[in-house]
Amino acid sequence: MTVSSVGAKRRQPSLAQLRAFAAVAEHLHFRDAAAAIGMSQPALSGAVSALEETLGVTLLERTTRKVLLSPAGERLAVRAKAVLAEVGALLEEAEAVRAPFTGALRLGVIPTVAPYLLPTVLRLVHDRYPHLDLQVHEEQTASLLDGLTTGRLDLLLLAVPLGVPGVIELPLFDEDFVLVTPLGHPLGGREGIPREALKELNLLLLDEGHCLRDQALDICREAGRADAPVTTTAAGLATLVQLVAGGLGVTLLPRTAVRVETSRSDRLRTGSFAEPAPARRVALAMRAGAARGAEYGELADALREALRPLPVRVLDASETVACGSFK
Repeated sequence: MTVSSVGAKRRQPSLAQLRAFAAVAEHLHFRDAAAAIGMSQPALSGAVSALEETLGVTLLERTTRKVLLSPAGERLAVRAKAVLAEVGALLEEAEAVRAPFTGALRLGVIPTVAPYLLPTVLRLVHDRYPHLDLQVHEEQTASLLDGLTTGRLDLLLLAVPLGVPGVIELPLFDEDFVLVTPLGHPLGGREGIPREALKELNLLLLDEGHCLRDQALDICREAGRADAPVTTTAAGLATLVQLVAGGLGVTLLPRTAVRVETSRSDRLRTGSFAEPAPARRVALAMRAGAARGAEYGELADALREALRPLPVRVLDASETVACGSFK
């Protein structure tokens, strides 16, 4: 028997087996891995065992308390993930050659954008692209970028610039930051606040990992504040604003969030900065060479028009993302 005939008869792993193994490699827990891919735990365990038998290697070290990857499992998990990514790209390519704006579109959105822009996005998709299956994932920027580059997500809606190779940014709008203060604060209700005022304020920020936190710190540095000591943080803007209402300090909100967040309390005031006010830029982001890139560009154009009623400065399609987003 020749080597080629032996290779021809060798069994091939199935995609289901690879998905099961990749999920276990990620979660290191059979129950969590099964839930993540919508498979029963016995079926997942059986799929991984079948893959081990097919490959002739032990992929996992199983104990009564935890699951670990074997040395072979560490190496082959990388390969399995790459194979699944390529299969996903094949399916995406096949979907793209069918009618545009059909099938699934996995949109990732940062938490400081989602509550304020999603109503406009969802209304646009419902009215203009009724056959598009929009699936929304709210995550922080680092997680969204990982999802985009690995193929878990198709398109992102987030603050830029990102400066990530292989990621194309489609700018949508710029929006000013607004100072939110407790009732009775001397800057509450003022217009034309000098940026230098941030030097002396007790600024409340979001937790680490939120891009809005980094943007606020950048604004403080531009105002001449050498450091921004943080004693209190919050996981979301709603909590942050309530801390301000309680008199613990002041914060910065993007203008699209002001109406929603400040309506939760009557003990808040807002103030606007002198021009040029500190601002952030929001964009769609996609993988370079994405099979549906033309659709995403068209969606960006449609979004710019739909966003015009909001308190933002909508950008032309020709405008590019610059590093000077904090104007």
